[in-house]
Amino acid sequence: MTKLNEMQKTELEAAAFRRLVAHLRERSDVQNIDLMNLAGFCRNCLSRWYQEAAVETGIALTKDDAREIVYGMPYEDWRAQHQTEATEGQKAAFERSHNGE
Repeated sequence: MTKLNEMQKTELEAAAFRRLVAHLRERSDVQNIDLMNLAGFCRNCLSRWYQEAAVETGIALTKDDAREIVYGMPYEDWRAQHQTEATEGQKAAFERSHNGE
């Protein structure tokens, strides 16, 4: 394996994060509940992790600001444009995955 210094590692991680965020913005057809059911995290989780990282480094970042960074627009706008009502199947899968089944 190639040895990376800390700066290289950070730069590559940041690039991968930016690509993940861009991909999630492009795939607005994929609902957060689908991400939760399949991967155990969603856009909201990613924005929460981003906010937590900011706070850990002393940067004041609100929940709404972090969501806008991940969603590429205010969260309420994204919801209005892209979010659909979860189906009964999606809700059942979410309950199963969060109840240890």
